[in-house]
Amino acid sequence: MKIRTRFAPSPTGLLHIGGARTALFNFLFARHHGGQFLIRIEDTDKARSTQEAVQVILDGLEWLGLTPDAAPVFQSKQEARHVEVARALLAQGRAYECYCTPDELREMRETAQAEGRPPRYDGRWRDRDPATAPAGVKPAIRLKAPREGETVLEDLVQGTVTVSNSELDDMIILRSDGTPTYLHAVVVDDHDMEITHVIRGDDHLTNTFRQIQIYHAMGWELPKFAHIPLIHGADGAKLSKRHGAVSILEFREQGFLPEALCNYLLRLGWGHGDSEFLSRDEQVKLFDLDGVGRAASRMDYAKLTHLNGMWLRCADDARLVADVIARLPEQCGVTVNNGLADKLSRLMPGLKERAKTLLDLTTSSAFLSRQVPLDIEPKALALLTTEARAMLGRLAPKLAATDFSLAELDATLRAFAEAEGLKLGQVAQPLRAALTGSTMSPGIDETLAALGATESLARIQAVI
Repeated sequence: MKIRTRFAPSPTGLLHIGGARTALFNFLFARHHGGQFLIRIEDTDKARSTQEAVQVILDGLEWLGLTPDAAPVFQSKQEARHVEVARALLAQGRAYECYCTPDELREMRETAQAEGRPPRYDGRWRDRDPATAPAGVKPAIRLKAPREGETVLEDLVQGTVTVSNSELDDMIILRSDGTPTYLHAVVVDDHDMEITHVIRGDDHLTNTFRQIQIYHAMGWELPKFAHIPLIHGADGAKLSKRHGAVSILEFREQGFLPEALCNYLLRLGWGHGDSEFLSRDEQVKLFDLDGVGRAASRMDYAKLTHLNGMWLRCADDARLVADVIARLPEQCGVTVNNGLADKLSRLMPGLKERAKTLLDLTTSSAFLSRQVPLDIEPKALALLTTEARAMLGRLAPKLAATDFSLAELDATLRAFAEAEGLKLGQVAQPLRAALTGSTMSPGIDETLAALGATESLARIQAVI
């Protein structure tokens, strides 16, 4: 049997963090078992589904590197097939026409609630002759679900879960306007797509028992189900905007790397010993559903940020340079000049050691493109005392006499500090403030070399 999984988002909003983790688990499970990972866009809610939302979902998955093995399937295009199956169930006597009016259904719910019962359909048209139907009422088609016994689910994450069939009413599979319901369409699509494993959030667990009835009624083989726990905020409440970013593209905007986010999401609800930092190849090799826990996970943005810093330090410098250059104009309001890429390339090894996000990296890189005179941060300005400025005045001609190679710059700075009776840091700190306008930068010799002689001396002169 070839493993086939699917991620099936509804395009009624953004791709959220919980959906991204579900997609990741489906992707890794399929890859681990040499199977296929598919995408199905469940766009049957025509009033709320938008092409823009579809594109946002697909862009988010592409950014995360969760590439499907076939073009996405759109549920709305399978509607004729959903209707066909509903009609087949009706013809086989496994479904029936229900002529209840909206007023009758409302009265049914209100009565049940008043009597302290769950507001379920009472089955009044289950065995009635359609010939007795009221004139002018278009029927819905309801599944004739079993009323006796139990439905047992052997879930690959939750274990054995049992529901009494008396708790499940005869659900509508085809509305009175002829459109299929979501719960019915999902079953037909999963069967037709030959999905072997349905991996989704445990908020779908109740739906699964109802959908199993359709599989049984059609005589179809059940896929394996795995219902993974939801993601909560750090306070244990349902994850929301107040906890921080929840949309995948928000994380991109906030400077997180996709490999860091995937690494973090994998460890959010799945474990393999003490392994924390896992490449995509390692994830595929190790991931299986037996490592998924049953308890809800809590989103820890500080831990994600720490992990992102680790991934930044491993990232390719050229890739980071391109990303920073793309972010600089909007984030820092600086003009990108022709020599910036070369300067950034020289400094990137040092810059990325101190950054935790691409936003940090961009902010710390901005000094390379700023114009003299620089805007100097208060802490940096405090370093530029009268004595420090005078010291920089004596240092400038020494630097001008070098070829601005790292070796000569290092030797010159050390010799100058010794001659002045100062520690190297006492020279480097005000020099860094003059060169960058901040108190943080890569090594001072690297910073000087990256800026070059003309720009470095101009910045020093501006504060003398």
